[in-house]
Order: sequence, then structure tokens, then C-alpha cells
Amino acid sequence: MHIADVFERDRTTFSFEFFPPHTDTGWATLEATLESLDALQPSFVSVTYGAGGSTRERTHELVRRLKKDSNLDPAPHLTCMMHDPKQINEILERYARADISNLVAIRGDVPKGTEAADAFADFKHAADLVKAIRAFNDSGSHPDPRGFGVGVAGFPEGHPETPNTLVQMDHLKAKVDAGADWICSQLFFDNNAFHDWCERCEIAGIKLPIIAGIMPITSIKGLKRMAELAAGTRFPAPLLRSMHRIQDDPEGVENVGTHWATEQCRDLIDRKTAGIHFYTLNRSQATASIFKTLGASNASGFRS
Repeated sequence: MHIADVFERDRTTFSFEFFPPHTDTGWATLEATLESLDALQPSFVSVTYGAGGSTRERTHELVRRLKKDSNLDPAPHLTCMMHDPKQINEILERYARADISNLVAIRGDVPKGTEAADAFADFKHAADLVKAIRAFNDSGSHPDPRGFGVGVAGFPEGHPETPNTLVQMDHLKAKVDAGADWICSQLFFDNNAFHDWCERCEIAGIKLPIIAGIMPITSIKGLKRMAELAAGTRFPAPLLRSMHRIQDDPEGVENVGTHWATEQCRDLIDRKTAGIHFYTLNRSQATASIFKTLGASNASGFRS
């Protein structure tokens, strides 16, 4: 379903993110997760793409399996990294033939051992990739006359490579002006920072639906990993205090992390945020628990 139709149908969208596993064990874990999260009837799901397209074929395989064997509506990530215009067009043609409705266009991370100038030879910014997708849409090569719906990333607490927040907002506006349809935020734990960023987006003339990225903390190791991956993300003192208090109790850590994420979601729903996107890490327990605590067996409970 094209993202425009999703937003028209759903008062609040709920979506999940998966990554293509590297091992058979990982696939088995994901299969169980997909079965569980399929029952939650998300608005759509996204599938990540490794640095430089390193998981390209696994991403395509996961997208194909989701489209063919489940009720989940996949929106694959597509990155600028290590792609030339011909390759991008071939990927777009492949997804169009598979009747994929939406894509998430991101710049991506530079692969280890690769110079940035080489990684970004043809598409230097996500805005350039959005323009390429729009050109494909204009060619009429997609079965939907509107072509692909295009999502882009936003960073409520700033981007580590762009410490100037005014310039960072200019970059987001460039992606919007290039033809993006919606924005999905990087994960955050401070809703005040997210709401303030949304207001700054509005001041900058950005009026697209903004989906909030939520990742429940399920372990101390995961907390530290998030701090590495999402550089600049603020961990509020009350959250850290609670984590410190029970750091030697794995179940307690997961309970605190899930409760914190649940309260984030409750506030986001009350503030009429366009949608909530769960970074699942290919697991379902925390996300399912959040739905249950919010009083809905699946996402349909929030659609009208």
C-alpha cells in the first residue's frame, strides 16, 4: 500500500524494522519474530541495507519473503553507498516488478576500509537518491501511477557528522524538497527533544508526516551498543538511574526499558504524532508487550 494511503487510513501508523540475518540461526529467530509481529498488523515494515549494500541480496530475499509469505508490507531501505545510477535503476525496476510500494532512502554508512569519496562517487547525499527515485517514478515504470512512496531519515538530537543543527535541518529540508513523502526519526529516549525537533521542522517549512523511532532497551549491553550506534542520543537521567539500580537483574533491565518505551509511545499517541516506528532488532517480545500495555491487541486498535 502506498504510504499516502497508509497515512489516510491510519490515525497513528505503527511500523517495525528488521535486518536480514547473516546465519541460519538468525533466520530462525527472525521467522519466529515475523510470525509474532505479523499478528500485530503493523502499517508497514522496513528492511535495512548493510553498509555499501553489503546485505543487498539478503535484503532483497527478505523483502521477497515478506511480500510473498506474510501479510507484512515491506519498505526496503536503499542507500547511496557504492551504487551508480545504473545499479539504482536496476534495483528500482526489481522492486517495481515485485509490486513494492515504498522505499526508505538513506545515505548509509561508509564501509570499513573505504574512502568517503569512493563510497559517494555518484550519490553524495540522500537527497540525490530521492531525486533518482522520483525520476524513476516519473518514467511510469511502477505499476502504481504515483510510483514509490519515499521515506527519509531525520535526527531529532542531531547528526554526528553535522554538529551545526541549522545546517542539519537544511539537509533534511533538501531531502523533503527532492520529493520525500515522510520522515522517520532516529531512535531517541527524550520525547521533549523529539517534540522540539518537530517544531523546528515546521519552522523550516517541513510539513511531511514525521514518524517517531523507538527502540526499547532490553539489556545493559544493548544500552551501550545504542550509545555507540546512535552517537549523540541523549539518555535521560531518570532512565539511567533506573537502569543503574537494577543493572545486575537482566529481567528487571528489560522491564524498565520496555516501560520507558511504553510511556514514550503513550505520550506520542496523546500528542497525535503521525506514527511510531519500532527498531525491533529482529525480536518481538518488547514490542508486543508495549502494544499490550497500551491496551491494544494489534495496531488496528489505533487506526480510527
